[in-house]
Amino acid sequence: MGTRTVDETGTGAGAGPEHDGTAVDATESRDVDAAETRPEATKDAPESEDRAPSGVGQGAAAVVSAALGLVSLTGSWLGTVAAARETLLGQLETAADAGVATQVKEIYGDAWHTSALWGGLFALTALIVGVVVLARPAFGTPGRTVQAPWTKSVAWAGVSLGVVGLLLAVLKYTDVLLGLPATG
Repeated sequence: MGTRTVDETGTGAGAGPEHDGTAVDATESRDVDAAETRPEATKDAPESEDRAPSGVGQGAAAVVSAALGLVSLTGSWLGTVAAARETLLGQLETAADAGVATQVKEIYGDAWHTSALWGGLFALTALIVGVVVLARPAFGTPGRTVQAPWTKSVAWAGVSLGVVGLLLAVLKYTDVLLGLPATG
């Protein structure tokens, strides 16, 4: 590969006068340098006690909380599929000669409540994850309770979205918000 090793330099029989046998392979010296910087080489060294945690897990959890809160407000694929399933079950279980009120409740009402239920579950999960992220420094190592400001902001956003999503899900489930139309 274009490098000369000690064996190739001719230190044995037939070595020329221009080479004294001290040539070292360039790749060999790079291998030695790489071995010195590998983590295995520093295994014997004691871990530094002053190394602060990076907070990556808390930041990721804060982002997850905000994302779940947003999903609780906009709807999820899972909620849509569950609502469609309830609509299908309502159509199958409702007799053709049933009254209009019964058909609306069975076909659309149960699907509406299922959608609200899934939105509420996502909102509750966002709320719990956000509160855990905000409360985590209180249960950590004393003296290391510093949390990145952006992590707190995103966690508070997740908590806020979770509260709003949970409130809307309860209002939707109880038919206070956008209840079924009266069939009279």
